[in-house]
Amino acid sequence: MSDYRLGVLGGMGPQATNTFYQYIIDRTAARTDQEHISMLIFSDNGVPDRTAAILSGEEEPVYDRLLYGAKLLEQGGCTAIAVPCNTAHYFLDKVQEQISIPILHMVREACQVLASRGCHYPGVLGTDGTIQTGIYQKELIALGMEPRVPSPEAQKKVMSIIYDDIKAGKAGDPEKFAVVHQDLEEQGCDCAILACTELSVFSSQHHLSPFYLDAMAVLAERSIQACHGPLRRIFTK
Repeated sequence: MSDYRLGVLGGMGPQATNTFYQYIIDRTAARTDQEHISMLIFSDNGVPDRTAAILSGEEEPVYDRLLYGAKLLEQGGCTAIAVPCNTAHYFLDKVQEQISIPILHMVREACQVLASRGCHYPGVLGTDGTIQTGIYQKELIALGMEPRVPSPEAQKKVMSIIYDDIKAGKAGDPEKFAVVHQDLEEQGCDCAILACTELSVFSSQHHLSPFYLDAMAVLAERSIQACHGPLRRIFTK
């Protein structure tokens, strides 16, 4: 039995957590059940909407619930935690201070990948909360890049894909995404990051081009590595 166990603080939303689990399975070079990493998944439907909390300033209930979940996973014997929700990362530094096991930071890891690829003008696609907090923009600027965010009209399309389509249990609308892609091209982006796990679900449905880096795919690979599992191959180095 492995000494390592990944805790997944999920449910934000459930389909994104499901896709994250599939990402880990797909990226693990396992020939038997026993070669997969040990995981404890807590799909918590009690976490308030992260974007609404950030935009309203009512952040404490989200922090409290995330801390509750993180402590639950820590008590369950997990040796590292992954949170497949980009907007939730706004709260995670504070959560990390209260637990003794590491939280794998999807935002920082994904930005490092873009830097290693030589990107200069990355587009950031995420919720209004993620965009407003600047959690990606700050990391990208610190790494010498000049991030771009969607125009107001394109951002409405991003939010509609996230909330009206994926979170509502529907397939993401590629026509909406085409508007977003054109907006990024017009802004001179040379790459873009899918900074919302519902957009990762969209990517799994529509197989986007390498122009887009899926932050959740980076998190899946770092999760396998943190648990000393066998990677099928590293897609995001």
